[in-house]
Amino acid sequence: MNEPLAERVRPKTLEEYISQNHLVGEKGSLTHQIKKGIIPSLILWGPPGTGKTTLANIIAHESQRPFYILSAINSGVKDIREVIDKAKQSGGLFTTKNPILFIDEIHRFSKSQQDSLLAAVEKGWVTLIGATTENPSFEVIPALLSRCQVYILNAFGKEDLEALLARAIKQDDYLKSKKITLKETEALLRLSGGDGRKLLNIFELVVNSEQSDTITITDDLVLGKVQSNTVLYDKTGEQHYDIISAFIKSIRGSDPNGAVYWLARMIEGGEDLKFIARRMLISASEDIGLANPTALVIANNTFQAVTTIGYPEARIILSQCAIYLATSAKSNASYMAINTAQQTVKQTGNLSVPLPLRNAPTKLMKDLGYGKEYKYAHDYDDNFVDEEFLPEELTGTSFYKPGKNPRENAIGEFLKKRWKSKYDH
Repeated sequence: MNEPLAERVRPKTLEEYISQNHLVGEKGSLTHQIKKGIIPSLILWGPPGTGKTTLANIIAHESQRPFYILSAINSGVKDIREVIDKAKQSGGLFTTKNPILFIDEIHRFSKSQQDSLLAAVEKGWVTLIGATTENPSFEVIPALLSRCQVYILNAFGKEDLEALLARAIKQDDYLKSKKITLKETEALLRLSGGDGRKLLNIFELVVNSEQSDTITITDDLVLGKVQSNTVLYDKTGEQHYDIISAFIKSIRGSDPNGAVYWLARMIEGGEDLKFIARRMLISASEDIGLANPTALVIANNTFQAVTTIGYPEARIILSQCAIYLATSAKSNASYMAINTAQQTVKQTGNLSVPLPLRNAPTKLMKDLGYGKEYKYAHDYDDNFVDEEFLPEELTGTSFYKPGKNPRENAIGEFLKKRWKSKYDH
C-alpha cells in the first residue's frame, strides 16, 4: 500500500467529483462542455489540493480523448515538442477529438517554454489544460493566456472536506478494513487549510499511527500525532493567509518591527517573493496613497527588482520596502473614494454623460450638441474653470475626502480654493 490515500480515492467521474459546483455542478460553467466533449484550452487556477489535476483527468476521460501529462518542474522545451509530435499523430486539426495536454504547475514554465506551446494550441493540435496556484495574469504569457479560458477553483469548505473524509472511509479498501469513527474533525480541517490532498494525507498518517483497528478520530488525537510534523509556516495553508495579514496590518499600523518580523517568517517559510512584493504594491496604494505617492513608486520598483534578482538578495530589497511603507504617512482616501464611487454607480446605473463632456468626432454629433459649451481649462486663469464634470443627478457630489496628513492637507486646500461647493465645509 505504497500509493497515498489521496491517489487511491481520486475521483474518476464528474459524479464522484466533490466541490467546485460553479464549474462542474448541475449548472456549472464547464459541465455542459464536458458532457458535449467540446473542450476549449483552459487554465485551472486555484490553491493546492482543490482538484485541478483530478478535473483534468475527468475531462479527458469524459470526452474520450488521448491524455498527455507534463510537469513544469521537470519538463523542458524538448519534452514539450516530443509530446506535441505524439499528439499530432493521435489527433490533429481535422478531428474534434484532438488530444489533451495537461501541464501541472504551468506557472513554473519559462517564457520560451510557454512560447513553444503557442503553435500547438493555435492550430488545434492539442487542447491545453494548465494547472496553476499562481495568478495567470502574472505567470502566463499574454499570447498563451489569450488563447485559454481561465477557470478558478476555490479552496474546499468544511462540508467538502468532511465529504472527502466520508468517501475515503467508505471507498478505500484499507480504511474499510478498520472501524473508524469521526468523532471530531476540527483539527483535521484546520490543519488541512482547505487542501483536500493534505487533509487525506494527515488522516492517513493518523490512522496508520494507531495500532488498533478500532479508531475514534478526535482533535486531541490528530494534534498529538501531527503537531510534530507540522511546518512552522505553511505557504499553502491557513498560516499563509494569517501571516500575510499580520504583515500588511503591521505596515498599516506603522510598525516596522512587526513588518520585518512577519516578512522574515514568510521568507524563512519559502513564500513566493513576488507574492509578498505584490501585496506591498497594494498596500502602498490602499494604506498610504496620496499621503506619500512615492510609496507606490518604490513598491513597484521593489516588485520589478525582486522579479529580476530573486533570493537571497531580494530579501534586502523587500525589507527596505516594508520598512519604508511602515514608516510612511498613511491615508486610505483613494481606496475609500473608489469604493464610494463604485457603490454610487451600482445604485444610480448608467447616467448620461453631460453634453459638454461628450466627444464630437462627426458633424452629426456636433449638431446634436456633443461638446457644446465645453470650457477648456487652459483658457482660464490658473488653468481652472468652475464646471461640473459629473452627471446632472450627481451634481455637487464629492467622492474623494482628503486624509489628515501634510500632503493631503495641501490637496484639501487646493480643492477648497477651486471647488468651494464641494470642499469648503
